[in-house]
Amino acid sequence: ISAEFIKSVKGNKDGKLILVTAINPTPAGEGKTTTTVGLGDGLNRIGKKAIVCIREASLGPNFGVKGGAAGGGYAQVVPMEDMNLHFTGDFHAITTAHNLLSALIDNHIYWGNELGIDTRRVVWRRVMDMNDRALREIICSLGGVANGFPREGGFDITVASEVMAILCLSTDLKDLEKRLGDIIVAYRRDKSAVYARDLKADGAMAVLLKDAMQPNLVQTLENNPAFVHGGPFANIAHGCNSVVATTTALKLADYVVTEAGFGADLGAEKFFDIKCRKAGLKPAAAVIVATVRAMKMNGGVKKEDLGKENVEAVKKGCANLGRHIENIRQFGVPAVVAINHFYSDTDAEIQAMKDYVASMGEEAILCKHWAHGSAGIEDLANKVVALAESGASQFAPLYPDAMPLFEKINTIVQRIYRGSEAIADKSVRDQLKAWEDAGYGHLPVCMAKTQYSFSTDPNLRGAPTGHTVPVREVRLSAGAGFVVIICGEVMTMPGLPRAPSSEKIFLNEMGQIEGLF
Repeated sequence: ISAEFIKSVKGNKDGKLILVTAINPTPAGEGKTTTTVGLGDGLNRIGKKAIVCIREASLGPNFGVKGGAAGGGYAQVVPMEDMNLHFTGDFHAITTAHNLLSALIDNHIYWGNELGIDTRRVVWRRVMDMNDRALREIICSLGGVANGFPREGGFDITVASEVMAILCLSTDLKDLEKRLGDIIVAYRRDKSAVYARDLKADGAMAVLLKDAMQPNLVQTLENNPAFVHGGPFANIAHGCNSVVATTTALKLADYVVTEAGFGADLGAEKFFDIKCRKAGLKPAAAVIVATVRAMKMNGGVKKEDLGKENVEAVKKGCANLGRHIENIRQFGVPAVVAINHFYSDTDAEIQAMKDYVASMGEEAILCKHWAHGSAGIEDLANKVVALAESGASQFAPLYPDAMPLFEKINTIVQRIYRGSEAIADKSVRDQLKAWEDAGYGHLPVCMAKTQYSFSTDPNLRGAPTGHTVPVREVRLSAGAGFVVIICGEVMTMPGLPRAPSSEKIFLNEMGQIEGLF
């Protein structure tokens, strides 16, 4: 979608924004994208003009364990194979722009280091769109004088790149180039920052991203429009599709249905505190996707036993769902629970979930969009319209801009994760204080932690309280406009599982792709 078209609709009235979030997921995910697509189709089915806004797929999880990001069953955007692989090349452009900056840093050091970069304090890591644990920490420029000055470095996955976040938060090409120039790439010996614009990198990076800034328009299986643009993960980045796609869709539809990655403790919190804060968005309603199997897993059932009926485990695991309902309320946004149906779910298990949600004063609606498309999600569509039109939303971020950075971290830990406090070494606290003194104290924080728990322990399911959240590292994303807080053992470059999904992906005799999902 061209910049010219986007400008032409800026005078249109905004539609209503609906967020789709979820409970803490099982490793395979809970069908949040599927529900987002299904709800968009459902709204169109009941006569509303709706557009879906989702993220692009990363190759890392495609070939890892989680799979693609196009929905599934009869609630998906197409062409699924293209979307889950290279699509329009946006991720390749982001990877290239990011690594151009990396090359320029080492090139500048090689040719005399006029800016006085301290090679021990280069903070700009390289990226690739793949899960590869072997590249997390590397030594680069080995091999002699001709190859430059050896230094420590490393790779992150592209979806954790600050360039990805910048593209998703920029309002236009001018804003994009300014943000790219604001990236801090290294520090000098006197601790002063070196910016991308100091290396004259911002212009060339913007050129590489010119086409990637344009939202991609595809369609669902029911021929309804879907904007697919950007793709930061929610566990190690801010987890939302682009501001440009969302704001453009709002000018074109009565309802815009968008998702935020993983559970509401990660994706929804960042959607509210980063994306909505930065873009001035005000969501009208939220949908919390939950599944019977996730309730059982949060209730202590092993993965291999999730297909067996266990009503007591569902009831026990519902505490996790209840925590997410409470957390959405803290932002002043009315919510409804969508039970994403699986064939193994029993009536008793579904009723247990409905009863629990009703006890919290909310409604849970069974959704069968995977099997039946829009016809299986009409009830949810009608409920979402009622919530959005009620005017009940009183959205406000969790914390003010002026709050000190470490207090922002503690606010999220205590109010969203229900932990006792964040724990950080003096070096981390000193770094946060230095950034505040440098004028970055007003920025929101972007928490990076496991998606499987409210704590930093992926095996601590349910709704734990009183735990501490260790802060391992902090990174300033000055261009994107937030501070990344890396907690526990979470990695910004994932690894592949013992049996990666790539082992089942192949071309059949007709040259068609099989095994992608």
